[in-house]
Amino acid sequence: MAMQHQDLPAPEKLSQHHCVPCEGGVAPLTRAEFSVYLPQVNKWRVVNDHELEREVVFKNFKEAITFINQVAEIAESEGHHPDLFLHDYKKVKLTLSTHAIDGLSVNDFVLAVKINELLA
Repeated sequence: MAMQHQDLPAPEKLSQHHCVPCEGGVAPLTRAEFSVYLPQVNKWRVVNDHELEREVVFKNFKEAITFINQVAEIAESEGHHPDLFLHDYKKVKLTLSTHAIDGLSVNDFVLAVKINELLA
């Protein structure tokens, strides 16, 4: 039986939160649990209550690569890494989920908010 989540961060403070290591042993967030975070990730799409997905279109290839490198810096500092897919030379698709629990964790929402800040 999976453990329940403890001390979920307040939605308004999500951008100030940091990702915490997840080695499994907890259940993925349910829609009822993660719905409080959805207003902060409104440009992201929830796919099957399992992952967050967003696509960003840039002016050119160089801007897309610059963005990918910025995301990489944030991901490394947070210890949580999105799947990144560059296609059609200027489009970047990002997918977030927590592989250790096969679903969504607070880490996915924290990283999505920080990625949104890059695009603000």
